[in-house]
Order: sequence, then structure tokens, then C-alpha cells
Amino acid sequence: MGKLTTHVLDTAAGIPAAGMLVRLLKAGARETICEARTNADGRCDGPLLEGGAMVQGKYVLAFSVGDYFRAKRVDTADPPFLDVVEVAFGIADANGHYHVPLLVSPWAYSTYRGS
Repeated sequence: MGKLTTHVLDTAAGIPAAGMLVRLLKAGARETICEARTNADGRCDGPLLEGGAMVQGKYVLAFSVGDYFRAKRVDTADPPFLDVVEVAFGIADANGHYHVPLLVSPWAYSTYRGS
């Protein structure tokens, strides 16, 4: 059975980004499928999609990085350069493991398909 997971690393501080709100949306309709907060390891406690919910299609992961850095009292502009980072991606194989990590600072981010 396939699954979708994520984790977030705060590259400015060199730590996992604990407590960040992550929303999974169905692309196009922009319907929220689920919401989760990252744990002390910067990961969600469970998969965002798995089993029968894991279907082929286009999705968006929305990471609330602005709120995260404000809560950490990081000195950023108002409004922040990065507020909500959205990663649009596709699931072609519902039986695959899709891991979408985010490496983020107040000024830059990167992502990739992990394992």
C-alpha cells in the first residue's frame, strides 16, 4: 500500500522544524484533505495519505513557515518573505511511497522526492 509522508528541517537553525502546520490539499479544487503539525523530529506523526485515500492525482502541500518563524521569534520582515510555502506535486503510483521533505529558512526553501 502506498503512502505520503513529509518532514521539515529548519536550515537556518540546523534543527527539525517542530510545531509547523502542514496542510494537504487536492490541487485544482483546493480542498483541504488533512492538516497536521510536525513533531519534535520535524515529521508528522503519521502518513498524510495511505491505503484507500492514496489515489493518483495532483496535490499541494502547504507549509506555514511564516507562522513557524514568528513563533521562534526569528527577525523577519513584515510581511515575511516566505509565509506559506506550497509544493505542488503529482502522485502517479498509488502504491508508491511519496516522501516530500521541505528544507526551509526565512529566505529560501528546497524540496525533493525522498524515500
